Amino acid sequence: MKKRTIGIMGAMPEEIEGVVALLANPEVTKMGKRSYFTGQINGIDTVVVFSRWGKVAAATTVTTLIHEFKITELLFTGVAGAIHSDLKIGDIVLGKRLLQHDMDARPLMEQYEIPLLSKTYFESDTVHLAIAAKAVQKVFENKALHTVIATEDLMQFDIAQPKLVIGDIASGDQFFSGNEQKQGLATQLPNVLCVEMEGAAVAQVCYEYEIPFSIIRTISDVADDNSHIDFPAFIQKISSKYAAEIIKNIFEQI
Repeated sequence: MKKRTIGIMGAMPEEIEGVVALLANPEVTKMGKRSYFTGQINGIDTVVVFSRWGKVAAATTVTTLIHEFKITELLFTGVAGAIHSDLKIGDIVLGKRLLQHDMDARPLMEQYEIPLLSKTYFESDTVHLAIAAKAVQKVFENKALHTVIATEDLMQFDIAQPKLVIGDIASGDQFFSGNEQKQGLATQLPNVLCVEMEGAAVAQVCYEYEIPFSIIRTISDVADDNSHIDFPAFIQKISSKYAAEIIKNIFEQI
């Protein structure tokens, strides 16, 4: 039986700071222009790293976690732009299925299909999905959110009653900041909840190496012409706090 080692990737350096603070006996290993922080959370060996942005960077990072640090499961946290109209800033999406919206090898194969794998979507397993969902709900229930994030910070981003949604996440090497982009994706992939730049690449690598994964995304903007949010402030005040609290709650269950 393999020794359990959990890898945690964050899409922003600020998002991993709070998670690194959870580590007991922290050490750092520098490799491939990345700093891998190792230690234990609740007695479980853990490796935390900033993935950098985009599919290639994320795939490189998770591959290093698998080969060099021998992780047995993977958690990924980051922000995303809302595609579905029901999502608001501060909501959290858990990826049930991940796909690459910029994969298109037609006419050799269907649009979005990953070459050689005959797959369009990569699915998170139900056990890890349930654990992550419970961890998120614990943050949102019984006003726990106000003990994690200052009320004035929640008000700054008009976050009142954030919700958890589980479903499809699309990834690609594009930042969505226009109505035409958003509407085009929503038309082609009506089940997609949000869009980001790493999750499906991470999911593909994990699928190929048979590593269970959880992709956890905080909605930071609505991915259109009105996406004028103060990203540095949102990362510092909201999503980084979410990330640390959700990770802490996950480790309390395992």
